[in-house]
Amino acid sequence: MGHTPAMQPEALRHNFADVNGVRLHYASAGPALGAGAEKLVIFLHGFPEFWYAWRNQLAEFGRDFLAVAPDMRGYNLSSKPAAVQEYEMSRLVGDVRALAAHLGAPSIYLVGHDWGGVVAWGAAIAFPELVEKLVIINAPHPAVFSRELRENPAQQQASQYMVLFRTPKAEALISANNFANFQEGILGELLRRGIFSEVDRQAYLAAWSQPGAITGGLNYYRAAQAGPPDALLGEAFDPTRGYPSLEVKAPTLVIWGEQAPYLLPGNLVGLERYVPNLTIERIPDATHWVVHEKSAQVNSLVRRFFTKG
Repeated sequence: MGHTPAMQPEALRHNFADVNGVRLHYASAGPALGAGAEKLVIFLHGFPEFWYAWRNQLAEFGRDFLAVAPDMRGYNLSSKPAAVQEYEMSRLVGDVRALAAHLGAPSIYLVGHDWGGVVAWGAAIAFPELVEKLVIINAPHPAVFSRELRENPAQQQASQYMVLFRTPKAEALISANNFANFQEGILGELLRRGIFSEVDRQAYLAAWSQPGAITGGLNYYRAAQAGPPDALLGEAFDPTRGYPSLEVKAPTLVIWGEQAPYLLPGNLVGLERYVPNLTIERIPDATHWVVHEKSAQVNSLVRRFFTKG
């Protein structure tokens, strides 16, 4: 699929919400709740992205929903608290609930990718009355990820980068030479395939260059102590810590790009134990960046899921 032009900038609205002790920047599209939109859809990006990751979804779902993509705390134009504990899961899911309340929605459809997907799992578990439908894209359920990190050597190996991301040298490695590692590792292939344009590349560089933004994103890994067992870093990562239950009550669609090198398809095995109302859509020829690579297919799968039942 070639590069999809983003929606016209004037069709996007940009606002700030002072919620849960932070100021969150968000982009939105579509009619107001009760004035053409029956439902609020919130899209949560992962690392190292920002609201812009969802520009094609805002264009699509803004046709009949109030579609909102925040910069999560620590990213781009949102607040970047200095303390690592400000990025604990309880804070992150609290941001989602507070943003929904700020926008006047008693319940929401929630979509998340990567860390945004981890937070979306958390919000659906913590606030079953809030999350009416859940869409997860290449993000592991906490209980399944915990098992994979304990028992699957391939996932342990694939997650070694998380250990690096928690070290004090991570910022310098990432930002060196105008973010050369991210420019090549994340944007390079998307640019070569015509999925990203030069405009997109500049948008990402601007977001990464916001003071404190790289540290904010890395603090998600640090606060969670994320990664495989590591003798040097001490305490083992337990992504299930702090949850009273691990069951997701909302109907859930999981979309998985199977070529993702960091989060392996083993994260889908046994998922139905925690998610009774589960649909899994595997995309064999997509990577972790399936939202960009297969934008139209992702939109189609999500729309079908939203409109059924």
